[in-house]
Amino acid sequence: MTSAIRPLSPGALSGSRTTRVIATDLDGTLLRDDKTVSPRTVAALAAAEKAGIDVLFVTGRPTRWMHVVSGHTARHGVAICANGAAVYDLHNDTVLQAYPLPEARALAVVAALREAVPGSSFAVERLGGFHHEPDYPPLDPGPDAVVAPVEELLAVDEAAPVLKLLAKHPAIDPDEFLAAARAAAGEHAEFTRSSPSALLEVSGQGVSKASTLARWCRQRGVRQEEVVAFGDMPNDLPMLGWAGTAYAVANAHPEVLAATVHHTAANEQDGVAVVIERILAGLAG
Repeated sequence: MTSAIRPLSPGALSGSRTTRVIATDLDGTLLRDDKTVSPRTVAALAAAEKAGIDVLFVTGRPTRWMHVVSGHTARHGVAICANGAAVYDLHNDTVLQAYPLPEARALAVVAALREAVPGSSFAVERLGGFHHEPDYPPLDPGPDAVVAPVEELLAVDEAAPVLKLLAKHPAIDPDEFLAAARAAAGEHAEFTRSSPSALLEVSGQGVSKASTLARWCRQRGVRQEEVVAFGDMPNDLPMLGWAGTAYAVANAHPEVLAATVHHTAANEQDGVAVVIERILAGLAG
């Protein structure tokens, strides 16, 4: 594997005149390390939308964490959240579609992980909020978080489907944790990760950033080759593999750098904006 930055070339943007969708991850990709959107990136997003290109934020974040970019898309204001489990209207604060993880599947994952990787703790991201086990260290639980064993958290609540199950371990290597989880419970759900810590994100079977992005594009007659995607972590790999043109930012996980033909500058150096500017220059040329 190599982490060298491959320079942008004219060939990388050969389809720029037919770019209809820009699909970008947020944390570690579009956002700077302080979780802000730089002025250069704000301007690039606005210019892309003015040129008629739809900008989609495609993220592992839950809908409740989308305020950071809610003001930076004017034409449609749609985000794909929770690694594809929800399509969210940023401006109206409405979930347009949801692709949940069935509670029975989540319970099977919990049982398998407890046996395969002792010491794992769990949290549940429902459409209605976040809840966690007593041993799970929450980042931002919110005032309404329920703290209880995961079996109680997964009690059926049809009004608030499960978007993600989260599994955390205090000591194991993150990539080893992901491999162990897939081996132990891959028949029950989709596993990925986007955190530098041993934190796994578990979705319903067949649900990923790619599956929901592809469905959104298909509904609007957008072809794969008309999509340019950006990412940095393993949860972005399905989307990067599906999009017609895919970029890894320079700070991406080694697996993502190895899997992508095109690389751009790091998130701290506005790598997404760099490519958008070149796409728009091609449109104007």
